[in-house]
Amino acid sequence: CTYIEIEQAERTHAVVLSRPAWLWGAEMGANEHGVCVGNEGVWTREPVGEDEALLGMDLVRLGLERGSSAREALEVITALLERHGQGGSCKEEPVPFVYHNTFLLADRHEAWVLETAGRYWAAQRIREGGRNISNQLSIGTDITAEHEGLRQRARSQGWWSGAGEFSFAEVFSLEQQPPRMEAAKSRYRAGKELLRQHAAGHITAETLMAILRDKDSGICVDSEGFRTAGSMVSVLPRDPALPCVHFFTATPDPSRSVFKPFVFVPGLKPAPQVSSPTFSDDPAKKVPRFQSTVDRRHELYRRHQAALELMERDQERGQELLRTLRDLEKQGLEAVNAMLAGNVAPRPEELAELFFDCVDAELKFYK
Repeated sequence: CTYIEIEQAERTHAVVLSRPAWLWGAEMGANEHGVCVGNEGVWTREPVGEDEALLGMDLVRLGLERGSSAREALEVITALLERHGQGGSCKEEPVPFVYHNTFLLADRHEAWVLETAGRYWAAQRIREGGRNISNQLSIGTDITAEHEGLRQRARSQGWWSGAGEFSFAEVFSLEQQPPRMEAAKSRYRAGKELLRQHAAGHITAETLMAILRDKDSGICVDSEGFRTAGSMVSVLPRDPALPCVHFFTATPDPSRSVFKPFVFVPGLKPAPQVSSPTFSDDPAKKVPRFQSTVDRRHELYRRHQAALELMERDQERGQELLRTLRDLEKQGLEAVNAMLAGNVAPRPEELAELFFDCVDAELKFYK
C-alpha cells in the first residue's frame, strides 16, 4: 500500500480511482460491481498516529478491490483497520499531516456511512433519503454495526459513563475542535440542507454536480491554500441490466471543471491523459520521505491549470471557455441519460472509448 505491505487477496476487482498521485490508495472510486467508496479526514479523541500504517485512502482502494457490495467493502475496510491500524502522513510534505477517516459506501441496493477513531469504528446503514459527511463525526445513536470493543474503550477512557444511549459522535468527538473541524460543521449543515431541498423531488447526477460546485457553502473549497482536488458523481441503477455510470472531473475545482462519464466494459480504452507520471526515484517512497518535489500533474491537469489562469486573467474569454466546457459536459450527460432511459443502446466499443473520448475532447478545447 502507501507505507506498508499487507497480505494479497486471491482475486481483486477492476477499479477506477481518483487519487493523489503520490500514494497508492484513493480519495474516491468505484469498482466493476457498482460499489463506490469515498473518504474524508476526521479528528477524534483517539490520538492520531504518525507511525506508518494504512492510510484511509489505502482503505478506500482495498475496499473497492476486495468488496463486491457496499457491505462487503465495509467489512474489508473494518477488518483491515482492526488488524493494521491507520496512520502516517496524508500529505506530500515533510511536515506530517495526520488524520483518521470517515467513509461513504454505496452500491445499487444499499448505502453506508463508516466512521473511525484509531482502530475503533461505527457504521450506519442509510435506508432512505440523502446523506452527507464532512470532516466530522456524524453517526449518533443510530449505529448498525460497530467495533466489538467500542463502548468498553469509551468507558475505560472516561468518555462515556455507560448510562443512557450511546452516541458515537458525542462520545468520540474532540471537546476542543481544531479550526478545520469548526469550518466543517457549517459545510456539513449546508450539504444536508442542499440535499433536503432536492429530496422531495428527484435527485439527479446534475443535482449532485451542482451541490459539489457550491462555493458559498464551502463544499467546493477554494481558499486558505486548499482547493477541491477532484470530484466524482455516480449513477447506480437498481436494474442490473443497466450499467453504472461514474462521472469524474480528473481536475481541481468542479465549478470550473468538466464531469466526464466512465463505464466499466470489456476492452476499456485507457486514458493516459489523466494518468500521472511515475518516477524511478520517487521522493514519496524514499525514507526520509518528501525531501524533494516532482511534477506529478498529468496532461489534462496541466492544460486545465493553464485554462484556469486564463479564466482569472481574461474574464470574457474565461466565461466563453466555461460555456464551451459546460456544453461538452451537457452532451455527455444527455447521452448517458438517453442510455439509462433505454432510448439509446450504444455499442460496447463506444462505451469502451467513452471516457477517453470525453477527455480528448476537453483537451482539444484547451489547445
